[in-house]
Amino acid sequence: MTIVLTPYWSNGVQKLKMAPQPPPKPKQGLAPPVLDDEVHTVRCLAQLRSKEAPLEKYIYLSALKHENPDMFYKLCLDNMAEFTPIIYTPVVGEACQKWSHIYRRPEGMYLSIKDKGRIGSVLKNWPRLDEARITVVTDGSRILGLGDLGVNGMGISVGKLSLYVAGAGIRPQSTVPICLDFGTNTQRYLDDPLYMGLRHRRIGDEEMTAFMDEFMHELSVAFPKLLIQFEDFSTDHAFMWLERFRNKYPLFNDDIQGTGAVVLSGFINAAKLSSAASGQPLTSHRILFFGAGSAGVGVAMQLMSFFTLQGLSEKEARERIWLVDSQGLIFDARGPMAEHKKYFSRRDYAGPPIKDILDIIEYVKPTALLGLSTISNAFNASVIEAMAALNPRPIIFPLSNPVKLSECSFQDAVQHTDGQVLFASGSPFPEMEWKGKMLYPGQGNNMYIFPGLGLGAILARATSVTDTMVEASSLGLAESLTEDERSFDLLYPRIERIREIGASIAKAVIRAAQKAGVDRSVDLRSMSDEDLLAFIYSKMWSPMI
Repeated sequence: MTIVLTPYWSNGVQKLKMAPQPPPKPKQGLAPPVLDDEVHTVRCLAQLRSKEAPLEKYIYLSALKHENPDMFYKLCLDNMAEFTPIIYTPVVGEACQKWSHIYRRPEGMYLSIKDKGRIGSVLKNWPRLDEARITVVTDGSRILGLGDLGVNGMGISVGKLSLYVAGAGIRPQSTVPICLDFGTNTQRYLDDPLYMGLRHRRIGDEEMTAFMDEFMHELSVAFPKLLIQFEDFSTDHAFMWLERFRNKYPLFNDDIQGTGAVVLSGFINAAKLSSAASGQPLTSHRILFFGAGSAGVGVAMQLMSFFTLQGLSEKEARERIWLVDSQGLIFDARGPMAEHKKYFSRRDYAGPPIKDILDIIEYVKPTALLGLSTISNAFNASVIEAMAALNPRPIIFPLSNPVKLSECSFQDAVQHTDGQVLFASGSPFPEMEWKGKMLYPGQGNNMYIFPGLGLGAILARATSVTDTMVEASSLGLAESLTEDERSFDLLYPRIERIREIGASIAKAVIRAAQKAGVDRSVDLRSMSDEDLLAFIYSKMWSPMI
């Protein structure tokens, strides 16, 4: 066997390491006489497509990833549009709901409240301590729009990390899925004999905070080079843990920051098309959010950047955003409200509560309507037509996952705006023909953002993930559309270019980390953009098939 050594830089010193080797072939007699990799690729894809139920496709791909990760990621990269809905939303939602029933083999790390006081020793059981570079951590308390799934939420950590590998070339052996078990408040799981989590209701905040403090400290000790992504914590805890730990450890919350970044990117492109149609300046946009949980408020915070980038002050930016929750329009005179809603609570309205969405649209006159409510069909025909009456090209983003909880479908949005809608959803919808023209729905999928953001933070060895790094990932995505993609009025690039997009975002994130002074890979500072991009590509893992 030929061993290839490749040079790399570490703290200004050039060193050598062994280049990755292809997986060994089976010894003579342990495989069929003619087992060709290219033909086997066709065979595996045919096996996948022979499965009718989406969950069966998910189970097949999980087994393939375990047995032959190179084949799994080869197929994934060659068929991104087909694979993404299976390994991520929407099918991962069903997989999480049934996780305890479809469980095959150990994958990831489970830590429960019973491990408090010995979390460090449990973490050190991970078999690849030195290789770990990124983790996705969830407690299963708010998986997609499906509620409290307890340890069944592990599926979301596994799925996200598969997309880090596919989208940014992070080595599979560097990923660590983690699920924290604090109990579950979902009675059907407590009653389910196959449920694999603790059989009690969720613990209180005081006990949970003590656990999280120990967990985060021990995580940084066991995995000193680890980037941490928080995923699908309940709204109050999502904000709590982000604020408590973001300045101590390199971490971000994908629901709050990742969702906001990907929506900001699509909104930038949609707003330009909408303003071109209306003749109004970009600063005139008015954004109405239907849903004010962690994702809704996180997106609203990120979209303030859209206005400040146009030269408006923070106060002026905030005045162009309205939020709606289960009680209607959020405004100060309405009374007590959750802490995370107060920043966007309106100070310029003191009338009676406005609960009906049509009345709110009539009052606000928004140019953009964003849904993060997980209320299916909340944007009915009347709502869509009201937006179309106000705007030549209305911006409508039903962002709730999975598809069954989306506020409206692409077909409804097209039909009730006569094809003029600027549309992006959280889950995929098929393209459709309208009056002889093919229209393509945008998907504001976080997978456009978090792989490149994660790769950039890892390569920069960032001590923290700053707001400017998140904003840089969003702007990098917005600017990544090709001329061909813009000719179709696409809001997001085609998913097949995910590696190219991930590298571009990683470069922007590294530069932002350098400007913020949170980078420890100081040798990257002197590289030109061209050399930095080449360096990023050289660090991206690819399947050896």
